Amino acid sequence: MTFIGRFRYHHRVFTGEVFEGKVHSTLGGKEYRLEDLKVLPPCTPTKIVCVGCNYVEHAKELNERIPEEPILFLKPPSSLLASGDGIVYPKQSQRVDYEAELAVVIGRRTRHVKADKAKSHIMGYTCFNDVTARDLQRKDIQWTRAKSFDTFSPVGPFIATDVDPLSIGIKSRLNGKIMQDSNTGDMIFNVYKLVEFISGVMTLEAGDVIATGTPPGVGPMKPGDVVEVEIESIGTLKNKVVS
Repeated sequence: MTFIGRFRYHHRVFTGEVFEGKVHSTLGGKEYRLEDLKVLPPCTPTKIVCVGCNYVEHAKELNERIPEEPILFLKPPSSLLASGDGIVYPKQSQRVDYEAELAVVIGRRTRHVKADKAKSHIMGYTCFNDVTARDLQRKDIQWTRAKSFDTFSPVGPFIATDVDPLSIGIKSRLNGKIMQDSNTGDMIFNVYKLVEFISGVMTLEAGDVIATGTPPGVGPMKPGDVVEVEIESIGTLKNKVVS
């Protein structure tokens, strides 16, 4: 398995492969110590496509019917946040929630791709936190404001390749306490079906992110809290909430 990330060293931004605490630049071949680098979001998407209500048990938790088709919404790239950086609690909201999710990172332009061909269009997978201003989501007719604040899309730390996304564990922790503990096998629409459905609606570009929905157990966080999203074989995304 390969882990791919984006990093800053002084004023230079580059992509590299991570192995045993070292980063090997994919351009130029130079090697760095991970501790000497600033970790950035691992990709630069033109869009972040999110899926609502995509776990059976989460639908039950919300007393929602199982959807017949994926429920889609978008988050802007301006909401991206790297692992280790602070989630800013907006003044407009009185309740901000964590939502642990598996994210798909697209590897090449993808349009009208069938599920059985989707794997070849995926670069890899990473952790995602679909941070949501829950009170604003309930207030507004659509979800754009509640989902789109700057820092509301923590992603990373790295992209893992060669992962089987159909049955891997996914957890969230709040201040070290497990809040969500599920498996992607509980998804209503699996990764490959999502790529088929979404690419039938819009062209996906290399680096685009699909956030595949959250399992049950979402809840509020407040300034000072530390939230982690851990996905089996992929890694742990960790952020502190700041005011």
